[in-house]
Amino acid sequence: MITPAFAFYVEPWWIQIIKSLVIFGVVFGLMPILIVYERKLLGRFQNRYGPNRVGPFGLLQPLAEIVKFATKEPFRPATSVAFLFRIAPVIAIVTAVGALAIIPWGDVQKIFGTNVGLYGIDVSIGPLYVFALAGISFYGIMLGGWASGSKYSFLGAMRGAAQLISYEVSQGLSLVGVIILAQTLSLTGIVHAQEASTWYVIPQFVGFLIFMVASFAETNRAPFDLVEADAELVAGYFTEYGGTAFVAYLFAEYANMIVVSAMAVTMFLGGWLMPFGINPPGWVDPIVVIVKISIVLTFFIWIRATLPRLRYDQLMSFGWKVLLPLATINLLVTAFVVVH
Repeated sequence: MITPAFAFYVEPWWIQIIKSLVIFGVVFGLMPILIVYERKLLGRFQNRYGPNRVGPFGLLQPLAEIVKFATKEPFRPATSVAFLFRIAPVIAIVTAVGALAIIPWGDVQKIFGTNVGLYGIDVSIGPLYVFALAGISFYGIMLGGWASGSKYSFLGAMRGAAQLISYEVSQGLSLVGVIILAQTLSLTGIVHAQEASTWYVIPQFVGFLIFMVASFAETNRAPFDLVEADAELVAGYFTEYGGTAFVAYLFAEYANMIVVSAMAVTMFLGGWLMPFGINPPGWVDPIVVIVKISIVLTFFIWIRATLPRLRYDQLMSFGWKVLLPLATINLLVTAFVVVH
C-alpha cells in the first residue's frame, strides 16, 4: 500500500541523526506543556484553577519542579541493590523514547532536493517493534520495585508485571484487525492504506475501543493505576525514588502516553491525513499528527478526572474476561469479512 515513488529510497546518515534530534527535541519540549495542560484541565474538571502562581498563568510550574527535583539529594535505602536501583529508571525512559523512532509524523517530503521521511525509521515490523520495547520497559518497573528493598515497592512491581502482561495481549490483538485490512506492518504503509479507503476507526471501532482501554492499563493511567495506588501501596514501585530518578519515571509515563496516542492516531485515525479529502502542503503533516495526538491525550486526562480507580481483582477480571474475548472476536470477524 506504500506509494511506489517513496517505497525505496536511502537517506544520508546525517539526515537520520538530525531527524532523531528533532523528534526527541519536539517530544521533550511537549512534555512540560502536557504536564501543565493536564493540571489545568483537571482543575477545570474539578471546579478549580490548577497551577496559576509560577510564571504567567502558571506556565512555568514544570520548570520550577524540574529545578526542585534536580537539586534534591540523591539517596537510596540501605536494603536496596545499588546498580539495579539506579539502572531501572534508565530502562523505563530509554524504552519509552526508543518507541518514538517509528512514529510517522508525516509522509516523505522533498527538503532541499532530498527525499526525507518525516519519521525516525520506517521498519517493516512497526507494531511488533513497539511491543518489543514495551516488553523491555516492564523490567524498568519490575527492577525498580524489587531493587528498592521495600515490600510496598515490590508489591507495586508485581502488580505492574501482572497488569502489563494481561492488557498487552488484548492491546496487540486489537491491532491485528488493522493489519489484516492494511496488508502491511509498516506504519507509513498503514496510513497510506487509509488514504486509499477510509480511516480504520470506522471498520475497526471495536478494536479502537479495546486498544484505548488497554492503553490506559499499559501506561498505568487512571482508572487502571493500581501499580501506584497510594491508598494501599504508598506510591507503588517508585516509592523509594526521589529527585531525578523519580522525574525519569514520570517522564517515561508521559512519553508512553504520547507513544500510545501516536499509535492510535496512526493505526485508526489516519495519521497525517486530514478528513474530507483535504490535501494540505507536506509541512502541515506534523501539525495534523500533533493535533490528533493532543485530542487523544485530552481523552486520557478526561478519563482520569471522571472514573474512579478499580479494585485489583476487577482490573484483572476485566482484562481477561472482557477485553481478551472481545479482541479475539473482533479479530476473527475481521479475518472472516476480509477473506470472504
